[in-house]
Amino acid sequence: MTKPAGKFFYGWYVAAICLLALVVSNGLAIGGIPVFYKFVQNELVANDSVPQDRIQSVYGYAPAITFFLAGLLGPLAGYLLQKTSAKILMVAGCIILGSGVVIYSQADSVAMVYLAHALLGASLAFVGVLVCTVLVSNWFSKRRGTALGIVLTGTSFGGVVIPQIVTPLIQAYGWRTAMFAVSLLVWVILLPAVIFLVKNRPSELGLLPDGSAPETVHEMIAPAEGIPLVKALKMPIFWIFGTTAALIFYTIFVVTQQLNLYLQSPVIGFTPSQAAGVQSLLFGLSVIGKFLYGFLSDRFPISKVMLVSAALMVISTLTFLYFNTVTIYVFAVIFGLNYGGMFVLLQLMVAEHFGVKEYGKILGAVILIETLGASSGTIITSKIADADGGDYTRAFYSLILITSLSFVATLTIHALYRKQNSLNDFETAG
Repeated sequence: MTKPAGKFFYGWYVAAICLLALVVSNGLAIGGIPVFYKFVQNELVANDSVPQDRIQSVYGYAPAITFFLAGLLGPLAGYLLQKTSAKILMVAGCIILGSGVVIYSQADSVAMVYLAHALLGASLAFVGVLVCTVLVSNWFSKRRGTALGIVLTGTSFGGVVIPQIVTPLIQAYGWRTAMFAVSLLVWVILLPAVIFLVKNRPSELGLLPDGSAPETVHEMIAPAEGIPLVKALKMPIFWIFGTTAALIFYTIFVVTQQLNLYLQSPVIGFTPSQAAGVQSLLFGLSVIGKFLYGFLSDRFPISKVMLVSAALMVISTLTFLYFNTVTIYVFAVIFGLNYGGMFVLLQLMVAEHFGVKEYGKILGAVILIETLGASSGTIITSKIADADGGDYTRAFYSLILITSLSFVATLTIHALYRKQNSLNDFETAG
């Protein structure tokens, strides 16, 4: 006997846990961790772990390790989602994440910094965007865009909340104690929530996606539709998606990981608290962008919405030509809104085009490609900064070119979608 739909759809509880998971995981591994970079840099130079003229490169490679490991393990996570439950993967991710933060708090060498970043990256494969996106997609169909838009704001909330928590803690107790303290977000809050509240599919409660009560058992267990990974890899559109994601995340990762260092360089001269404020503004606006573009994607063609967002990202990077205390905030507003939107739109476009049958596997493959762009971005940027004596100006100029290329790639996707729709209209008329 199936259960009737309740007054409040349990999928929203699952979405809330996924939101929390992204706040904590991305907040600690990506969005909030740059607040610690300058303090760790100073200590590594002070204890002779690395020369002053190579310190920027450390924090080119460190975040690259995080994102590359997240991407490298993405296909594995996608495969495991077909074999086991999302809950099990999320529990494993929580344990890895918490351990990585604790190890980071004790780091006194470059090797320990890199080890901590490797664990942070590994955790994101299991309790980050991929698993949460697949889990939410299991629970929602018609309202998937809105649900994912809300959930994916978590990746930005972490960048807003964590800096505001850790900055006063660092000032009062030092960076090591502050980092250990925020690890409790994993052990005390996130891990218990995942264990006790996450359900993998609506069928576990006798429901269909979006909260409908199935009339038959057959309806409840109907197989998911979509394109298998093997077929997707043979389609040109898959590789265009991957290229677009790689270019977009090149820029996103450079900005989220290295803007803080740029702002604290002598060229700009911001204090740590001022730089943290800009970063919180950037991530805060990306929250709005994710919700806004998720909402718009349920009402307009995703390719059109994505094209607008890509164009605005190009416009935002033009401020680097005249980067000062005014244009910094102009950049944060425009880029924040649209990087958040693009983050959501990429996930939705993969689901729309390839379906949910092997969504986890396909999204994992796309994420692997995008990590190549993201990882190379932080490494190239840090190398240019080291060559320029710690000045990030020239390195950030290159983001104008990268965002322009991502706009061209997005335009290609839009053109392909228009062509496909025209063919569908022709076949319907025939």
